[in-house]
Amino acid sequence: MPAELDIRVMYDLYKHPPTLSTVTLLLLLCGQAHSQCKILRCNAEYVSSTLSLRGGGSPGGLRGGGGLCRALRSYELCTRRTARTCRGDLAFHSAVHGIEDLMIQHNCSRRGPTAPPPPRGPVPAGSPLEPPAPDPCDYEGRFSRTHGRRPGFLHCASFGDPHVRSFHHHFHTCRVQGAWPLLDNNFLFVQATSDPVASGAKATTTRKLTIIFKNMQECIDQKVYQAEVDNLPAAFEDGSVNGGDRPGGSSLSIRTANPGNHVEIRAAYIGTTIIIRQTAGQLSFSIKVAEDVARAFSAEQDLQLCVGGCPLSQRLSRSERNRRGAIPIDMARQLCKEGLPVEDAYFQSCVFDVFISGDPNFTMPAQTALEDARAFLPDLEKLHLFPSDAGVPLSPATFLTPFLAGLFFLRLCIQ
Repeated sequence: MPAELDIRVMYDLYKHPPTLSTVTLLLLLCGQAHSQCKILRCNAEYVSSTLSLRGGGSPGGLRGGGGLCRALRSYELCTRRTARTCRGDLAFHSAVHGIEDLMIQHNCSRRGPTAPPPPRGPVPAGSPLEPPAPDPCDYEGRFSRTHGRRPGFLHCASFGDPHVRSFHHHFHTCRVQGAWPLLDNNFLFVQATSDPVASGAKATTTRKLTIIFKNMQECIDQKVYQAEVDNLPAAFEDGSVNGGDRPGGSSLSIRTANPGNHVEIRAAYIGTTIIIRQTAGQLSFSIKVAEDVARAFSAEQDLQLCVGGCPLSQRLSRSERNRRGAIPIDMARQLCKEGLPVEDAYFQSCVFDVFISGDPNFTMPAQTALEDARAFLPDLEKLHLFPSDAGVPLSPATFLTPFLAGLFFLRLCIQ
């Protein structure tokens, strides 16, 4: 163990953990931290410098904000120094967002004095005061242990024409012919390839999905999954069914209960579950993903259908959606009503698909997408979306709560 933290600091933290109001959540993924990324040292120094501020009456303490502001300025300076080597590290992104939230909350200016570096002393090897380390490849368990609550999750889906339900609860009917990214962040890349439903048609369906689980130190090797219509494998591209030989390899797994039609991929190390289905000669995609994982992307990764929905130029207009169909609209509504009694966005998507194709089997993509949403959305009040005439939902939901605020858990880590 490195002599990073004084044993007295560790003991105080273990016996008297920081409160929710004084310390922002810094999700400490020691197992995934890059060897050159020093964010763990920044985290440790910040916690050490704020331990003495928890007394309500201490001068310049948390109530006055002076001591905390000095600590936050030091913390921000430390993260700037290590930013280049920490790109893609979840703990680094958590720290950056947490610092910004706390500086706003406590009205801290970015200019001013900083906190002195905390004292360092040797830590006895195998000290009983060290709390048990959480499994770095079990995202939900680690988060729940750190905060005393379950993490927040986001849901996105693409099915049918395709219709895209974004993380922000926007619902669009898109043309998006060719390859388009559904997700592109520091941990996960998902690309859907769509072709016209018929020659000359503007409506398209997804014919191919490519999913890349990016390499994460200690947890998984990089894995690629590819599915095409009539080829929905229950294995990754290299033939494996897990994340490889690393200690956390089992935290990524793939299974099927209905070969050729339904595949489920669980990525426990990033709090993610993906369902891929083949129905009516097309592929559908549905994901439940931890909030901070979905938000871990740079400005260069701005084109993501799950984040921003379909670009305006790729959304089917009202006139395009109401053009002549293969069957009467009333017949399409009747077919969809059997499996989708609520006339929400899923129902309207079903009507559009059946109306255009004339195929009763096109009721299934919307039905299964609704089933997945019901399983993935903890708040069932957000399940049904009711689109306006423009195809954009009038959803009561707003984007989820600010990025990761709460209790900080500290563990000793080999840098």
